[in-house]
Amino acid sequence: MKQKQNNKVVLTIIIAALGYFVDIYELLLFSIVRKPSLLGIGVEDLAIPMLEASTKVINWQMTGLLLGGILWGVLGDKKGRLSVLFGSILLYSIANFATGYVQTVEQYAWARFIGGIGLAGELGAGITLVSELLPRSRRGLGTSLVAGVGLLGAVFAYFIFKMTNDWRLCYKIGGVLGIGLLLMRVSIMESLMYQKAKLEHVQKGNFFMFFTNITRFRKYALAILIGLPTWYVIGILMNYSNRFAMDLYPNNLIDSGKATMFGYIGISLGDIAIGFVSQYFRSRKKALYIFYGLTILSCGLYFSPLNNQDASMYFICGLLGFSSGFWAIFVTMGAEQFGTNMRATAATTIPNMVRGSLPIMNMLFLNLFQETWNWNALTSGIITGVIVIVIAIVSAWFTEETFMKKLNYIEKD
Repeated sequence: MKQKQNNKVVLTIIIAALGYFVDIYELLLFSIVRKPSLLGIGVEDLAIPMLEASTKVINWQMTGLLLGGILWGVLGDKKGRLSVLFGSILLYSIANFATGYVQTVEQYAWARFIGGIGLAGELGAGITLVSELLPRSRRGLGTSLVAGVGLLGAVFAYFIFKMTNDWRLCYKIGGVLGIGLLLMRVSIMESLMYQKAKLEHVQKGNFFMFFTNITRFRKYALAILIGLPTWYVIGILMNYSNRFAMDLYPNNLIDSGKATMFGYIGISLGDIAIGFVSQYFRSRKKALYIFYGLTILSCGLYFSPLNNQDASMYFICGLLGFSSGFWAIFVTMGAEQFGTNMRATAATTIPNMVRGSLPIMNMLFLNLFQETWNWNALTSGIITGVIVIVIAIVSAWFTEETFMKKLNYIEKD
């Protein structure tokens, strides 16, 4: 009986990892097919129209993630972790298949907004489920494995596009992958910890409980802020790598999709590595500080004279990815800081609040520093990075250490 249960736990981890794989495939596909897809719907091949259309689509997608994180997080605590996994996959699969048929920037933005809502539920529910199924000594490794395998979805998306050279087909393939995954999910198990908490007469999935208690609010805010550097690296340094390259060395052929692919190889390796680093030091925070330090060094290389050819840009994007590969740890820390009746809400909203912060970073990087203050891309990128990383380090300092913390408890009103 115990062996059968262990097998179900292993299967659940594998399917959670594959689910995140499809999630990242769908989430990062726009970054990879951005230019050909926008050209395909009639956007002029000029810097300003292309930038405005690109920013609109990615901001709408990130806004969808932000709102979806709240929706799925609440449902995860009210209805169960599995219901969120099923519902989110179904929604983003339909939205991504529909994206293959868009004809205007408005339609593209709306399709990515709905897709973003669907994509918001995958990681948080998966991390919550794995954290509650594994023993305390192993959950960091389990969640790192889920994220490490899942993040390779971006690499898969890049190669699918290169093989097909058809951005519409890539979106349709993503939709089909999601439906296939949905069929696999019938065999995974619900968290026993959640089933026990479900019987308690307490509020479950009440998002506003994060704001009615100063201690909970502080933990929640810090859990979001420690993850900001990851999306600074992905959403600005990788996404606009072709633009930065123009200032660093004008004669370049940088493909931001390829830069993102190399970055996500690094992120995947980093997310696996940080699990072992955390295990070695028996500390989530020490592992996070080490990777913050690596991120600072990699950013220094990115903006330095050493980044002077396409090969170095792609290599440094890989280093940046590895250095910022603390996605799994910071989401796990978020899940570990809250009781079972609020854990899915925390683990689902926290990463999506970080993703949803990208429009704010873009406002600093593009609208304030470049358009209003007339700074160049390099200066704007550096100052944006300094602000983001300083905020993250200070937040990590005040964040609770959660390694080996017991999770079988509930949050009281």
